[in-house]
Amino acid sequence: MKAMRYHSYGDSDVLVYEDADRPVARSGQVVVRVAGAAFNPVDAAIRAGFLQPVFPVAFPHIPNIDMSGIITEVGAGVSGWKAGDAVVAFLPMAEPGAAAEYAAAPAAILAAAPRTVELADAAALPSSALTAWQALFEHAGLEAGQSVLVNGAGGAVGGYAVQLARQAGASVTATASARSADRLRSYGPDKIIDHTVTPLPQAVAGQRFDVVLNLVPGSPPEIAALVDLVADGGALVSTTTPGPEDAGRGIRTSQVFARSDAAQLAELVDRVDAGQLRIDVAQRRPLTDLAAVHDEATAGQLAGKTVLIPA
Repeated sequence: MKAMRYHSYGDSDVLVYEDADRPVARSGQVVVRVAGAAFNPVDAAIRAGFLQPVFPVAFPHIPNIDMSGIITEVGAGVSGWKAGDAVVAFLPMAEPGAAAEYAAAPAAILAAAPRTVELADAAALPSSALTAWQALFEHAGLEAGQSVLVNGAGGAVGGYAVQLARQAGASVTATASARSADRLRSYGPDKIIDHTVTPLPQAVAGQRFDVVLNLVPGSPPEIAALVDLVADGGALVSTTTPGPEDAGRGIRTSQVFARSDAAQLAELVDRVDAGQLRIDVAQRRPLTDLAAVHDEATAGQLAGKTVLIPA
């Protein structure tokens, strides 16, 4: 089969499109013919070696943790899945990924793919939507009637967070640049702040929120400013720079490290099929464009979710 792989950590030029052995389903696994492999910033961080202490990979490594496709082979001990089933998965971070024609996946992490979207586009759901879900409901304990600030809502995680928070009955304020505003507006937030025009503390005019979800890397002063926006007894949850351990005023702080969860992913798929959760894909590109996608992401030129399509 063909795959995008890298044989060492480094810049995007380590990514090469080459022949690779087609995976075989081991016990507890399935093999999937990949329809789509979504790009995530963590893919580039792993490739660069920044996460080597946490997610060391074996070379040559196939990247991309988000996958959609059709099962072609079922390994020993697998029940509930068969060849021909359409599935989505958030693959293990350090294992061979989905940037290939075929990928192996643990059967325990699979969910049936949404029926109401293109199969390739379904790859944009797993890790981003699970991150949003776990941040809001497991870490922050979001409840109906609360207020939420999503800082950095223009990305995929932010988009899902805005939708899920609104569905939970929360009032939502989202920060994003103008290029994401129209898409975010369609999700129904109560307010959108263009952080490139008005500084966040000024834009909220002294308002405090029950939950602040931070999706943007920040300096200690920037994180301290976010803490100031949390109501007494509220929560600051971050997928990037963590908040202080002792934030005062009864504020809880936590850093999100998303995990694959088949039951949660199946719930998210159900919401997609029910028309309650929208998957937005900004662009579909051939798998051979993966190095260029990494470069564009590093330069801040990717707007929205990119899905790579095998030949």
